Amino acid sequence: MTGISSERGYSFLILMFLALSLIFLLPFTALAEEEEPVEFFEPETVRGKVLTIERDLEKERLYSELIEGYEIEYYNVQIELKSGKNKGETVEAEHVIDRRMVYKLEIDPGDQVLVYLERDQQDNIVNAYISDIYRQNHLMLLLIMFLLALVALGGWKGLKTVVTLVFTGIAIIKFLLPGLLAGYNPIVLTVAICAIVTALTLLIISGAGRKTLAAILGTTGGVLMAGIIAYIFGTATKLTGLGDEQAQMLAFIPQGTSFDYQGLLFAGIILGSLGAVMDVGMSIASAMSEIEAVKPDIKSRDLFKAALNVGRDMMGTMSNTLILAYVGASLPLLLLFLAHQTPLQEFLNWDIIATEFVRALAGSIGLVLTVPLTALVTIVFRPKGTQKSSKNLP
Repeated sequence: MTGISSERGYSFLILMFLALSLIFLLPFTALAEEEEPVEFFEPETVRGKVLTIERDLEKERLYSELIEGYEIEYYNVQIELKSGKNKGETVEAEHVIDRRMVYKLEIDPGDQVLVYLERDQQDNIVNAYISDIYRQNHLMLLLIMFLLALVALGGWKGLKTVVTLVFTGIAIIKFLLPGLLAGYNPIVLTVAICAIVTALTLLIISGAGRKTLAAILGTTGGVLMAGIIAYIFGTATKLTGLGDEQAQMLAFIPQGTSFDYQGLLFAGIILGSLGAVMDVGMSIASAMSEIEAVKPDIKSRDLFKAALNVGRDMMGTMSNTLILAYVGASLPLLLLFLAHQTPLQEFLNWDIIATEFVRALAGSIGLVLTVPLTALVTIVFRPKGTQKSSKNLP
C-alpha cells in the first residue's frame, strides 16, 4: 500500500486496536455501574477564612501543671465559613499545636483553611476543627500556568497535548479507579486502560499513520513487558504489595472490597512506566520516519540499526528518569535507613525496598525493550516498494 490507501490502512489498524481495547474494557465498565454506592458517616468539610487567632494561655498553664514536659499550644480561632449551608457565618475553632511533633499546622489571619464541622441532631454546629490549609486555589493557578505554557510554546501540538491530558484524567478517574475499587483484576484493567490512553494520545498528537501505529504497538509491548517482568520477579521474591501505609489502609475502606494487593502493585508498575515508555516509542518511530524521509531507499536492516543507535542514546537518560523518580519519592525512607545504619542485607530484603527495586528496574527493562519493539513494528509495516531502487546499489 502506498499513498492514500496506505494511510487508510494504518488508520484502520489503529482504530481496530482502539476498538478491541474498548471492547475489552466494556465488561469492567458495565460491572462497575452495577455497584451500589456505599454510604458512611464523615464530618462535614467546608472552606473557611481565618479572621482572628487568640492564644489560650490559661489552658496551657493548666495542662502544663498536670503533665510534665507539656509543650502544646492552644489557640481560639474565629473562622468565617466560605462554603456549605452555613456560608457567611462565623464559628470558633480550637486549634492545637504540639511543639514536640515535627509536623505543625501553622496558621495566620487571612489564611484559607479546611474546617471539619460536627453537628447535633438539630443540625446545629457543636464543634469545629481546622483540618488543613486550603491549597486548591494555588494548585489550580499552577495547573493553569502549566496549560498556558503548553499552548503558548507548543502551539497547535501543545493544545492537542492538553486534550490528551484530559482524556488520560478521565480514563483514570472514571474507569481505572472505580474498577479497582470494585475489586476487578487490576493488571487486566490497567493494561486495557494503558492501551487506550496510548492509542488516543499518540493518535491525537501525531495523527494516523505508520509512525503512530509503530509507536502505539511498541509502547504497548514495552509496558506489557514491564508488567510481565514485575510479575515474575514480584512473585519470585514474594512481594506482598503492602509495603506502604496507603496500601494497608485499603483494608479498612467502607466499601469492604477484597483487593488483590500484589495485582495492585504490578498495575502501579505498568501505569507508572507508561509515560516514559510512550516517550521512547514515539521518539524511535519519529526518528525512523525522518531517516526514511531523507533516504527513502535505505535498507530495512540499516534502518533498524539506526533506530537502535538512537535508542541507545535514549536508554540511559530515560532509565535514569524512571529510577530517579522512584528514588525521589522514597528519599525520606532512604534517609531513615541511613540514619539508623541499617545493614545493607537487611535493607535490600525489606518488602518496601524490594518493591521499589522491582518497580524501578522492571519499568526500565520495559523502556529498553520498547526500542527494538518499535523499530521492529516499523520495519514490518514498511511498504514493500521502498527498497526496490536500492537493490542494485553496492
